[in-house]
Amino acid sequence: MSQQSIRPATIAAISVGTVVTGLLAYAIWFDHRRRNDPDFRKQLKRESKRTARVAKEEAESAGKEQKKAIREAVEKANEEGFPKDPEEVEAYFMQEVAQGEGLCQQGADNIDAALCFYRALKVYPNPRELINIYDKTVPKPVLDILAEMIAVDTSIPVGSKEASDADADSSTGGGIDE
Repeated sequence: MSQQSIRPATIAAISVGTVVTGLLAYAIWFDHRRRNDPDFRKQLKRESKRTARVAKEEAESAGKEQKKAIREAVEKANEEGFPKDPEEVEAYFMQEVAQGEGLCQQGADNIDAALCFYRALKVYPNPRELINIYDKTVPKPVLDILAEMIAVDTSIPVGSKEASDADADSSTGGGIDE
């Protein structure tokens, strides 16, 4: 009688069966221990709380770092200055918006993309109007960072439109009585 060799498919099937059986046995053991061992349940609960606390601390730390990076980016952009000549302003605006859109499409760093939109906003004559356009076209993560940049820089007039319209009416003498 000749010896037959074991086929690779058979070896693979046995290996997969062994792994699946081991995982199933572990799941059954884990579930039994979870249900019947109070110390094990307490340990699982402590581990879950510790993991949640670590995740929360990491998220807070990342948020603080992002806010610091946003503040530094705004300060740097303001230090660099902005063009004053109307033709240069228009070219600068178009360049920054195009660069911001390009960075958004590439999936680049959201702070860099928001900084481009921020620079364009700084030179735009009607910031509220541009913010409304950004609100419809800029991706939400970038828009959120841009909002933080605007909050850092108080020189951008973004108050409510109704309040500024009422101020304009009262300063020009316009109103119902005319």
